[in-house]
Formats: sequence, structure tokens, C-alpha cells
Amino acid sequence: MKRWLIHGTLFVLTFGMATLFHGPLYAVTIMGILLSHELGHYLMCKKYGVAATFPIFIPMPNILGTLGAVIAMRSPIPNRKALFDIGVAGPLVGLALALPAIIVGLHFSEIRPMNEIAGKETLYLGEPALFSWLSEKILGPIPSTQDVFLHPAAFAGWAVLFVTSINLFPVGQLDGGHMLYAMIGRRARIVSWGVVLGLVYLAFRINPMWFGFVVMILLFIFRHPAPVDDVTPIGRTRWLLGILTYVLMAVCFSAVPFDFRPPSR
Repeated sequence: MKRWLIHGTLFVLTFGMATLFHGPLYAVTIMGILLSHELGHYLMCKKYGVAATFPIFIPMPNILGTLGAVIAMRSPIPNRKALFDIGVAGPLVGLALALPAIIVGLHFSEIRPMNEIAGKETLYLGEPALFSWLSEKILGPIPSTQDVFLHPAAFAGWAVLFVTSINLFPVGQLDGGHMLYAMIGRRARIVSWGVVLGLVYLAFRINPMWFGFVVMILLFIFRHPAPVDDVTPIGRTRWLLGILTYVLMAVCFSAVPFDFRPPSR
């Protein structure tokens, strides 16, 4: 009962914070997608007999109102195939729901003149390749004198693309790290260091926010435990799915995801 009380309290706090920042429609959309993402992991854990907690939401007073959600695995993963399936299930389920949210949200978004935001602090969102392509297909070319004011559902979908791209980094115990370890075993550590160095480069050259992610990765999730059977390969089909999923990571990623700009005069 105590565990469910913690889960419920964190869920309510996260919903309240997301609602406070961007309204109830945004909160329902993003939390529904994040919950589905984690349930993808959870159901795969059940399939392979891995003990896991129910999804735990993390409230945070940031631009999204949350740091997302997680599950904790409490028993060893039996083999590489199980590790891969557990890792890939969440991102694919989340993206499958984020895309309709973006499409519907873009249809209800508004194109307004830029002078409407004069004198106001403005949040500009970086557009991942996938979001930019959908926006162009649905809204068409946007004149330089106008901008898109996103509907809450579209903003929630954008947020899921951002969170999913980070989760798919092939490093440590992130979803992409699980996949990579399942694909290449202990050699994944070399790639993980490459990702960390890449984030340090982004932090110095493009956006210092990436320093925070480097610190979290190194302190909490860099080390990846091996599955019980660390020898049996995952097979060609999972390899191809892994490559496709990393391509999805690339088209969901933005090196400058958001930018606050002071009021224009």
C-alpha cells in the first residue's frame, strides 16, 4: 500500500505541475504518452519474467513540468534478446502515440504575425527533423513575418520527441544503452564514452544545458549490468530494428531544443 501511495502521489504532483505550466490538455497528452512508454517496458519485463516496478513519474518545475517517468527492474535480465526487447519497447510505443498527437495538434495550431509577441519573453522550440517535416506537410511554408503557436497536444508531442531522443542515446542504462549492449555486448562501453564526449562538445559549442545530462549519465546510469546469458546473439531482425530505432533517435533530436528570448523592443 505504501508503494502505491508513493506512485499515486508522484503521478498527481506531475499532473498538477504539467497542468500549471501548460494546461490540462497538455498534461493529459504528455502523461498518457509517457505512461504508455513505460508500460511498454513494464509489459516486456513481465513477458521475460523480470521483476519491475510500476511506472514512477518524476515531477519537475522545468519547461515540460516533468523529467518523465521510469520503471526500476528488480531482478536480472535473462538474456540479450530480453534486454533488447525491454529497451526498445518503450520508445516505439511512445513514438507511435506521439506522432498522432503532433499531427492533430498541428492541425489546431495557429499561425500568427510575429509582431504579436513583441514586448514579451518568448520560448522558441528547436525543431527536430521529424517535427519539421510534419509541420511543413500540415501547415505548409511559414513566412518569416509569422510563426506557429503550438496547440498543447502538438507541444506535448514535441516534448515526447525530445525525451525519446535522449532516452535513445546509446549510453549506459538509457533505453538506447540497453539496445546497444544487447547488440554488441561489453563493447557498448566504448560507444557510451563517445556519446559522452559528443555531449561535452555540444555543451561547449552549442548549448551548455548538455553539461547537466553528462553529469547525470556519469553519476547515475553510465554502468550497464550484463544479462545472465551474455553470449547468445539477438539475431538479424532485432539488429535491423535497432538500427531503425537509432535513425528515429536522430530525426527526433535537436541540439538546441528550446531557447528563451527576452522581450523585443
